[in-house]
Amino acid sequence: MARFFVGVAGALGALGVAAGAFAAHGLRAHLAPRMLEVFETGARYQMYHALALLAVGLLLTRRSHSALTVAGWLFAAGVVLFSGSLYLLAVTGARWLGAITPAGGLAFIAGWLMLAWGGWRGEERDLSSDH
Repeated sequence: MARFFVGVAGALGALGVAAGAFAAHGLRAHLAPRMLEVFETGARYQMYHALALLAVGLLLTRRSHSALTVAGWLFAAGVVLFSGSLYLLAVTGARWLGAITPAGGLAFIAGWLMLAWGGWRGEERDLSSDH
């Protein structure tokens, strides 16, 4: 699971950079300033949570707790729901997508709480057998 989360974190990070660049260079002339801001918020939170997912993946190599795996899935789901809904809202103007965004925010919050719990309560992995 650790390698999977690190891989997904890398992909989300790359896509977050691409989304930010697309907003700055490709959308600036096509979106109202408020919608450009919405898009950029999605990219910013995607980057934050790509880094959080990277931390989960790396932590899973050192500690074992199911809450860490749950945290990883919550961060990934949060990116899809939160950032994805903001991207779509910005480019389509479909206001109903704003109703999805809080679910992504809740996934982010729950992910951080699970990360805290798993980091606190997790058992150290025996790294001597990895050589």
